[in-house]
Amino acid sequence: MPFVMVHRKALVALSIGLLGAAGCRRIPILNPSPLAPTVTPAPPTPTPEPLAASVNGEGILLELFELEVIRFEYSKTDSGIDLATLGAYRSELLESMIDLELLAQGARASGFKVEETEIDDRLNQMVESAGDRGEFELWMELNGYTQETLQTALTKEIEAAWMVANIADQVPDTAEQVHARHILVTSEAEAEGLRAQLQDGVDFNLLARQYSIDASTRPAGGDLGWFPKGFLLWPEVETAAFALQPGEISKVVKSEIGYHILEITEREDHLMAYSVRQALREQAVESWLSTERASADIQTFIAQ
Repeated sequence: MPFVMVHRKALVALSIGLLGAAGCRRIPILNPSPLAPTVTPAPPTPTPEPLAASVNGEGILLELFELEVIRFEYSKTDSGIDLATLGAYRSELLESMIDLELLAQGARASGFKVEETEIDDRLNQMVESAGDRGEFELWMELNGYTQETLQTALTKEIEAAWMVANIADQVPDTAEQVHARHILVTSEAEAEGLRAQLQDGVDFNLLARQYSIDASTRPAGGDLGWFPKGFLLWPEVETAAFALQPGEISKVVKSEIGYHILEITEREDHLMAYSVRQALREQAVESWLSTERASADIQTFIAQ
């Protein structure tokens, strides 16, 4: 039973671009004179294109959303995956596109600007990866891209990636951490009994191996390893752990999965393991997105 914080998968930059031509209408000429010379028609006025969503006034075109759905469905069916098993993937795709837009907007608000040379480099890399220009243009056609829309999509992806890195890089390499172990059981009475044995001097490692129902830590005597604040899945357990000093045993702590007894073996500022820091970096990005979503003007125009 894992105790690390469970996060969504890292954001995958979606290929979004302004596809499709706007509809047009002519401006009528009122009461024209039959003797007047031929009047040159006024320039057409573009009709607003349907939107799938709007994020702080910036639209996500419905046509682009549907193209993204088609690409997603093709990739899954091509891999032998039944779309019926994927649940509400259309809604999830739109939410991801909204997240991408928020990240791109955040990058621009922070002063980041994508250089044309970077877009050119990306396009050249894609051509090289495809094998030649002809294969690359075929790929663009099959995926519904024009040169302009692909450049727009790449720009947004680069902006979003920069913002993700900017947020994640604010997570420090070191933090105050505790090295803890725990015993997890199903009843409070059993937990209180085991805590009494620990206070009488019975070995923690022995009791954890014998009684803990946490299969992931039981073989190591309940060892949870080193962790900083914000890393454990259950906040009650984390709060109890950071309230202790080395050698101290906690009171019985109740969580959604049972009753815990904790012991802290070490506590200090410590270099975080790569996996721990990566989890906290993902958490920082998700926290940023949650905050932005709470304050952003987000409107959706398709059934969720």
